[in-house]
Amino acid sequence: MCGIVGFVDKNIAEKQTVITDMMDTIKHRGPNSSGELFGNDTAIGFRRLSIIDVSKGMQPIYNEDKSKAIIFNGEIYNYQDLRIDLLKAEHKFLTETDTEVLLHGFEEWGIEKLLKMVRGMFVFVIYDFKTGDITGARDFFGIKPLYYYQNEGTFIFGSEIKAFLKEPNFKKELNKRALKPYLTFQYSAMNETFFKNVYRIPEGHYFTYKNNKLTIKKYWDMEFKENHLSFEETVKRIDDAMHDSVKKHEISDVPVGSLLSSGVDSSYVTAIFKPQHTYSIDFDTSTYEEGKAAKQLADQLGLDNTRGIVNKEEAMKAIPLIQYYMDEPEANPSCVPLYFLTKLASRDVTVILSGEGADELFAGYANYGFHSHSKIIRMVAEDLKKLPQGVKYSLAHGLKKMPNFPGRLHLYESTAKAEEFFIGQAKVFSEVEASNLVKPEFNHSQSVEEIVMENYQKVSGYDDEVKKMQYLDLHQFMAKDILLKADRMSMANSMELRVPFLDKEMAQVASGIPTKYLLNSKDSKYALRVAAQRALPKEWAKREKLGFPVPIRDWIRTKEVYEDFRKLFCADFVSEFFDQDAILNMLDGCYRGENDDRRKVWTIYTFLIWYQVFFINNGEKPEVDPQVITSQNGGEL
Repeated sequence: MCGIVGFVDKNIAEKQTVITDMMDTIKHRGPNSSGELFGNDTAIGFRRLSIIDVSKGMQPIYNEDKSKAIIFNGEIYNYQDLRIDLLKAEHKFLTETDTEVLLHGFEEWGIEKLLKMVRGMFVFVIYDFKTGDITGARDFFGIKPLYYYQNEGTFIFGSEIKAFLKEPNFKKELNKRALKPYLTFQYSAMNETFFKNVYRIPEGHYFTYKNNKLTIKKYWDMEFKENHLSFEETVKRIDDAMHDSVKKHEISDVPVGSLLSSGVDSSYVTAIFKPQHTYSIDFDTSTYEEGKAAKQLADQLGLDNTRGIVNKEEAMKAIPLIQYYMDEPEANPSCVPLYFLTKLASRDVTVILSGEGADELFAGYANYGFHSHSKIIRMVAEDLKKLPQGVKYSLAHGLKKMPNFPGRLHLYESTAKAEEFFIGQAKVFSEVEASNLVKPEFNHSQSVEEIVMENYQKVSGYDDEVKKMQYLDLHQFMAKDILLKADRMSMANSMELRVPFLDKEMAQVASGIPTKYLLNSKDSKYALRVAAQRALPKEWAKREKLGFPVPIRDWIRTKEVYEDFRKLFCADFVSEFFDQDAILNMLDGCYRGENDDRRKVWTIYTFLIWYQVFFINNGEKPEVDPQVITSQNGGEL
């Protein structure tokens, strides 16, 4: 795993100094070594975390005549097979790395064919010394991040936005369009970021920068097309693909471990992998001990498990640091346990396997229409799904107007048109609430509907509402929240986090599975759970999803945290963004137990902390070192 930075700027004389400063800003992504290249108005830098061919894998890597060079962040899991083909084509290799395979593959096949052939997670950038052209790509799902800035003749790109602050011609400005959607989604929801003129390269896209012109093209997208396999054949295909993917994701020249929660996703990965080290996390005040349950599974599988315990004081100390590493405000509370979990694991291993992506690919979320524990309600919903589309939609409209009753939400979401109710897995503030809360100048942004319809329009021909929701989540919640925090929290601790579910071949299997095998009266992601029973105890494969339970309500209702929040909410700069009386009333009510607005309060708090870090403190890394306690010996990490 590594970090990439670069710029094209004719107005920078001291390129070495600037690129070094940019590289040093993301040293956490690659503490082992660094490298850079220069050409005309261009400088490209790299920080390396050594995983494959540790002794020889320095970057940039050059082709035979040194006319092209590559820097690369990620892993290509089928690089050895591609290397054989390239050797047959008489390419000369100086290393055993997947990086060099990408460079020679680009020469041999061109960018589009190369991207069709690779299997992995990646961001890479290739520089042509003869033409000055830059070509780069981001992986299929957006596991690895890549941003760019283009303004007044300056082009900057990199793995993390914070590095851009070191480029003298980068103009740091708040993008006022980003705040209102964030309050609804809990994450930066658009391809434009919280920094004006800074954008993401979207997942499944590549770019070329030629003659000062940037071109971005899509090379891959998830396409759901149901096959006609039996349920038994489907389960076998899932299990075969999972074993193959985990085997590919194990490849490393450094120690590899596994994150383990009480849920089926990480448990399935761990049960197949059987690593020496597994890791889990709990909070000292949590009513449900996720880590203790994970330890039980590790014992059943005969694996070592290290369980971390995080207290309120260390968790709150970590928030500014987490927002610094995230680059943009991120209100998903699970950032906190993930930061401490990867910190815990980093003392033993450099690579960690995790279970992200299973819910999106295999329909694991309750919001896809799985809210009732009543078997009768579930069975009725299954029958209603078989009605003609127009009848279903009319029924949903009727259900929406009815007074609430047990099972109403389950029945409504099982029959309604996805576009009418589903915006993804997080909905903190309604759009009206967000509009009323922010100052008028922050209301000039895309609406929630406009943001989600960009993806819904791409699947407008789908008859299956669940597939529409899965597609939206893949491109919104997963790409811009789940995978981003997975990358940033692991990289904050100089670790590579790998996600076997988000393998191209695994996705091919998932894309053909009929929804009736995934979401039915029996369970969510049902076929995956049945497949997991081949590796897990049966009761474990059926466990409900919990995610990372984070006790933010308990924290906010303590005097210390409440007073810290209130001090921040009262700060002068806050009135630039929010109706200050409204957010203080919300906080006070939450503290006194008069409302349960903890997620709303948390979402505002994380934005304000982020703004302090990047705009008041000028992007300086907070000087804190939060600790996690291990349950075995009570010692500090």
